[in-house]
Amino acid sequence: MAAPALPPLPPQLKSIQHHLRTAQELDKREPVVAYYCRLYAMQTGMKIDSKTPECRKFLSKLMDQLEAMKKQFGDNEAITQEIVGSAHVENYALKMFLYADNEDRAGQFHKNMIKSFYTASLLIDVLTVFGELSEENAQHRKYARWKAAYIHNCLKNGETPQPGPIGMEGESFDAEREEAGSSSVHSGTTPSSSSSTYEANNTPTSNFTGIHIPPGAHAPANTPAEVPHNTGEVRLTPEDFARAQKYCKYAGSALQYEDVSTAVQNLQKALKLLITGRE
Repeated sequence: MAAPALPPLPPQLKSIQHHLRTAQELDKREPVVAYYCRLYAMQTGMKIDSKTPECRKFLSKLMDQLEAMKKQFGDNEAITQEIVGSAHVENYALKMFLYADNEDRAGQFHKNMIKSFYTASLLIDVLTVFGELSEENAQHRKYARWKAAYIHNCLKNGETPQPGPIGMEGESFDAEREEAGSSSVHSGTTPSSSSSTYEANNTPTSNFTGIHIPPGAHAPANTPAEVPHNTGEVRLTPEDFARAQKYCKYAGSALQYEDVSTAVQNLQKALKLLITGRE
């Protein structure tokens, strides 16, 4: 079932364009994530301008898209239950982040990993529809946005990026100039910010050596190849323990609603993570 087409995006709502494009890209392979990308765009757009005629018309059509998706996926728990939806979006965002981070640390710099970093940051934006971001997710978002801009600018200038967490210096990214060129992030080439320029003051000045990335994380379905799993002894990172605790928390919340299947699903995820070191 095709969602209703949207009218042209009013200039006032420009900041949500990349979340809407991400939704379009994910419509077929990740419709749940696409739904919440549109919901984020809707909520953000309402805060920006819901009164001028062109914005009201656009947001009305976007609401129609959301209603159409709700009808289409009405039996999906990730749509009907926010706690399940939150876990689903967060898991996908983390997969995108881990894929890009693994490629970065291996010194494999390419356009797809840049896009994965930037898309991960957009999906962490989307998590705000469920409430305030955790400190960990806020840190991942800043790091992913900075890395996308840093690596893109290095490649554009013919320089070799430094892999892994490094001391961060200011990196600006002019999305307008890039999108006016021959390609853009959403054609699978370069990242672009939801504002016209990604400024250094949007990132912390310290380095990110405190980020713990679990070994053996693999690429999501839309990436070209999987990163091999670590076949050695399983060593859990603090981030692994935090994610396992989160799954247990989701399970506990599901039991409050007597939702046994969701509780079991999240407990199984926590158990697998603790046993294998991966999801």
